[in-house]
Order: sequence, then C-alpha cells, then structure tokens
Amino acid sequence: MNVRELVSTIPDPELPMVSIADLGILRDVRLDDDGQTIVEITPTYSGCPAVDAIRDDIVRALEGEGIPGRVDVVLSPAWTTDWITDTGRRALADAGIAPPAPRVGTRVSLGLGIRCPRCGSLHTRELSHFGSTACKALWVCERCHEPFDRFKELR
Repeated sequence: MNVRELVSTIPDPELPMVSIADLGILRDVRLDDDGQTIVEITPTYSGCPAVDAIRDDIVRALEGEGIPGRVDVVLSPAWTTDWITDTGRRALADAGIAPPAPRVGTRVSLGLGIRCPRCGSLHTRELSHFGSTACKALWVCERCHEPFDRFKELR
C-alpha cells in the first residue's frame, strides 16, 4: 500500500463516516529531500479542534508502517466544501447529514430547498445556524418532522 492510500483511509474524527481524503482535508503526500514523508492537511476552518486528532491519527498510521514522516497544516488556500468528493457527499447523506450544495459555475446550486436526508422532502427549514459541530447547522423536515444536521457551505 502506498502512503497516500494509507492516510486516505483515516476517518475524520467528527464525521467518522467520511475519510479525510473524501472530506477534502488531505491535500498532499510527498517526500522531502531527506526521504521523509510530508502529509499536508487543510482543516475545514481555522481553529478546528479536530486538527490535532487528525494529525495524531496520520502520525500513528505512518509509524505503524515504519514510515518516517510529519504532518504540515496548510491554511492557504482555505478549505472549501467544493473539495468534498461525491463519495464523501453520499456518505454524509447516508449518515443522515445533508451534504453541502455543490457549486455550479460561479453560483451555489441550492435548488428549491435542502433535501431531508431521511425522507427526501424539500420541505425543510433551519432551526439553528449552529449544530453539533461548527461545520454543521441544525435543520428540521416539515414532512417527517425529524431534525437533521446540514453541512454548511464554505467557499
């Protein structure tokens, strides 16, 4: 297994149904001039508390394979929800979290509303802009009456 494949499988600590690769946090894996592996990550937002856990998980994975390396946090360009893969978006939805709307051209495509990840209804509304983590907002479906998290767009 190559190093990128190894670290690509690491789950996000706050959203364990999504790997750091599918969430778009994993930026690069390369060797420096001394043969040390450098893994670059970009947090979903500056000050994200999960960054230390992600760094520790990557270091543990590298050490477990006997690979010398380090993790660099890269803040520019800033992470965007556009970096979430289609696989990541499906995993969020399968876990009951409405994924962020994909960008179409230069505008965000929100369509008619936010689709309930439980029943599929577009009759939803935001209850609170603040959810279980800073990346999510709390929404409710007006058809099935179930609350759900919605991953916020960050661009």
